[in-house]
Amino acid sequence: MTGELNEELLALALEAAARAGALLRDGRPADLGVAATKSSPIDVVTEMDIAAEKLITGFIAGHRPDDGLLGEEGASVEGSSGVRWVIDPLDGTVNYLYGLPSWSVSIAAEMDGETVVGVVEAPLRGETYQAVLGGGAYVLPSSGSRVRVHCRPGPAFEQALVGTGFGYLTERRAAQAEVARSLLPRVRDIRRAGSAAIDLCDVGCGRLDAYYERGLNRWDFAAGALFAREAGALTGSRPGEPPSPELTVAAAPGFFEPLQRLLEELGAWHD
Repeated sequence: MTGELNEELLALALEAAARAGALLRDGRPADLGVAATKSSPIDVVTEMDIAAEKLITGFIAGHRPDDGLLGEEGASVEGSSGVRWVIDPLDGTVNYLYGLPSWSVSIAAEMDGETVVGVVEAPLRGETYQAVLGGGAYVLPSSGSRVRVHCRPGPAFEQALVGTGFGYLTERRAAQAEVARSLLPRVRDIRRAGSAAIDLCDVGCGRLDAYYERGLNRWDFAAGALFAREAGALTGSRPGEPPSPELTVAAAPGFFEPLQRLLEELGAWHD
């Protein structure tokens, strides 16, 4: 029954993400009116962001009315089925605002608190990333068949390409910049793409050796972290802890633990 349920949840997540991705891609207005702001003027929530969450939550509620919902733009339903959907309708809002391609729709389904399904839709990449707990990680190109993916083998530090991100508050950005400054000379290079969900999927696809960021919320990492794990990567926070707003780390085995220790040394979870 669990396998059948996971497949049902996956199908719903794929359809909801595809619909929201199409809405965002095709409906992006030239003047892109701003509906509201979050913690700072840099972090812009657009009208399209809110519309995408309404589309996703309405679609899911229409098929599974007893499920819980947690969305970045305010959706919060307790639910009674044991299933909760964790939704970021537009991860990479600043990229979207500026017309950059690295933005995505992230949808995860949890069963009794454990993520069992993750879907990340990246319309301008022409790719959808999907994972089911215990079932592997797959990329679906916009044309063609899905392909199973795996993370890279753990590299030496000096050969590692590491992704990261920065918060919106000045104090946090300054602290994160110091961590990146200390890390940069020790690795091959650092990338900052602007969508946590895509970065986590890139670890799973072998396009990054690792990714870390402080300040992510559950909707930012739930789907992408499952994808990375199902592709063979390890994910966590501080040693022995799962990904959290305090710190989210994903990396290939063999590189995860040394990176985690170094980030602890550098104070990556302190502002």
